[in-house]
Amino acid sequence: MSPAEVKDLYKILGVGETATKEDIKKAFRKLAVKYHPDKLKGDKKSEERFKEINEAYQILSDDKKRQQYDFMRKNPFGAGFSQGPGGFSGDQSFQFNMDDLGNLFSGFGGLGDMFDLFGSKSKKSRRAASASMRGADAQTSITIPFETAAQGGQHAIRIPKKGVCPQCGGTGAQPGSRQITCPRCKGTGSVFVSQGSFGFSRTCPECMGTGTKITQPCSVCHGTGKTEASKTITVKIPAGIRDGQKIRLAGEGEPSPGSGPNGDLYILVNVLAHPKFKRDGDILYSEADIDLVTAIQGGKVVVDTLQGPVTLKIPAGTQPGTKFKLKGCGVKSKKGRMGDHFVTVRVALPRNLSAKQRKLFDEFASSLK
Repeated sequence: MSPAEVKDLYKILGVGETATKEDIKKAFRKLAVKYHPDKLKGDKKSEERFKEINEAYQILSDDKKRQQYDFMRKNPFGAGFSQGPGGFSGDQSFQFNMDDLGNLFSGFGGLGDMFDLFGSKSKKSRRAASASMRGADAQTSITIPFETAAQGGQHAIRIPKKGVCPQCGGTGAQPGSRQITCPRCKGTGSVFVSQGSFGFSRTCPECMGTGTKITQPCSVCHGTGKTEASKTITVKIPAGIRDGQKIRLAGEGEPSPGSGPNGDLYILVNVLAHPKFKRDGDILYSEADIDLVTAIQGGKVVVDTLQGPVTLKIPAGTQPGTKFKLKGCGVKSKKGRMGDHFVTVRVALPRNLSAKQRKLFDEFASSLK
């Protein structure tokens, strides 16, 4: 879009680009009195002119909207920019879509008026925009076992799902009935509201911007075009997912209000704790008990891992708290690399010694001196 295609709001109000807020206010009041619909009833051109004047004032009288408008006039869609606390800056890439444009000027009629601002008053364009609107995103949560989070797997969940009404096919109208042009907005999808010396356009509340009206609502969906149902889906759990992370399922969110794409479903993952293992990223930690003889003389102990039991060799003279590394027995990372598993040994000391055992132990202790 070139700068020539963007309406010159300053020209509409008859002020320069450096006009102060007071200059803009004075110009608006003067033009509003001249073109007010109550003064020129039935004059469609004056009504459109008043609407144009009001839209210009709504933007130029607001510092933030004016800054955004000025930037768009000079950098129409081609420039990279980002929105910061003080408006827009040119240091990052930012891509506009029509929803973004509608949000910039949501204070005076929404997306429909943005089409007017950029020179397109096509009723067909408005309906097409409404029909292609994306559905809202949805969110749910699941709780999965520790092992599933570490190794990956599948998890089935049941979610509420809105679907197209099977009776009316999503039109909201009873089969055999007809749709008529909305009597309130005359098919434009928006209505003009006058409040004293001010006026603005907004989405028609009777047809909700579609420009048409159902004469007989569908008996199944009651005019919504959607039906409530439930759906079971199998979620693929990637190996190594962590507690609190989300999984995105494209197209499994809310349906579009028109014929556009569905929103996405975001699944918050809660991971159950494990009775033996502790996890830190891709690394696992656990403990294993050995007796005093094994600690002194050495031996073997069987420890549990995610891959199954593993026999760990204990060297003679192993001290309590010694850590042993089991390479590749941890959690699988996103890149496919396996983490390690560290086992800390605890030495279980005998609690009750017989007289003979105590005597032998005393002799052993004396031999160490």
